Amino acid sequence: MLVKVAAVALNYRDKMVIESGRGLPLTFPFTPGSDLAGTVVALGNDVTRLSIGDRVISTFTPDWIDGLRPGDARTPAYRTLGGFYPGVLSEYVAFPQDWFVHAPTTLDDGEASTLPVSGLTAWFGLVERAGLQAGDTVLIPSTGGVAIFGLQIARAHGARVIVCGSGENLDRAMALGADHVVDNQTGDWEEAVLAITGDRGADHILEVIGGSHLASSVRLAAVGGHICQIGALEGFDISAPAMPLMLKDVTIHGIGTGSRRALERLVRAVDQTSLKPVIDTRYRFEDLFSALDHLDRSAFGKIVIDLQARG
Repeated sequence: MLVKVAAVALNYRDKMVIESGRGLPLTFPFTPGSDLAGTVVALGNDVTRLSIGDRVISTFTPDWIDGLRPGDARTPAYRTLGGFYPGVLSEYVAFPQDWFVHAPTTLDDGEASTLPVSGLTAWFGLVERAGLQAGDTVLIPSTGGVAIFGLQIARAHGARVIVCGSGENLDRAMALGADHVVDNQTGDWEEAVLAITGDRGADHILEVIGGSHLASSVRLAAVGGHICQIGALEGFDISAPAMPLMLKDVTIHGIGTGSRRALERLVRAVDQTSLKPVIDTRYRFEDLFSALDHLDRSAFGKIVIDLQARG
C-alpha cells in the first residue's frame, strides 16, 4: 500500500538513531522517523482494511496488533519503524496495510502525526495498564511530548494533575488544565508535591525521565500507586529505594508505546473528546536538522515536520 506522507512527528529517539544507531540493526540506505500522517494513494493486492483517499497514521510497532507485546523473556521484541523497519521521513512510503490505522477525523495531519508514539505511550500507560479513573491524582514530572499528552488524557478522564517543570512551561501547563504546577528547579519539589496531595502521594506517575529519577517517583507514589516507566533521558539503568516500593505496594509498569488496537482506541477517544495535541513548532522538511537541534533544547509538546510545505 502506498501512502503520501503529509507530516512526521519527531521523537528524541529519532535523533539518537540518526546520531548513533542506538544499537539497532540498521540497513543502509536508511530512512529515520516513525510517526507519520498521510493519505492512501495506491493499493496492493488483498488490501481490505483501507481504501484510496483514506487518511492514516502509522503504527510504531507493526507486529504488535493486540494483547501482550511479542517476544519472550530472553528477547523482548523491538521491531519498530525507523529502526528495525524502515522509517517514514519520506514523501511516500510503501508499507503493509496492517502498519496503519485511520487518522482521527478531528485533527489535521500535523496533529495526527503526534499520536503513534507520544500519544499512544501516554494513553497505553495511564489508561490501558495503570487503569486511570476519574478523581485519581496524576503526577507528570516533565513538559515534553509524552508528558503533555499525559496531562491532556488525564484531564479528559477527570483526574487531578500535577505537572513539574520550570519557567513559562508551567504557565502553559496550567493553561492546558493542570490543577497544580511545581517548579522542579527551585526548592524541594518532592516536598511541594507531597504538600499538594496532603502527604497521600500520586495514584499515577508518568516516569518519563528514567535513571535515578525513578527514586523520586517511588517516594511520591501513593499507597497502591502506579508508576509508568517510560523515559530514559537520565539513563537506561534505573534505580529506586526498595523499602517504600514494597511497603506502599507500588506497581511499576514498563511502557514501550502500545498495540495497534490501543492506537485505534486512542483515535476514537481523541475524536470523542476533541483532544488537540500540542505542537511546539512545525518545520519544513528542508529544516530537519534545525528540528533535530530543537529536540536538544526540549520542547513543550511535539515537533512536527510538515512535508506539505516543501519548497
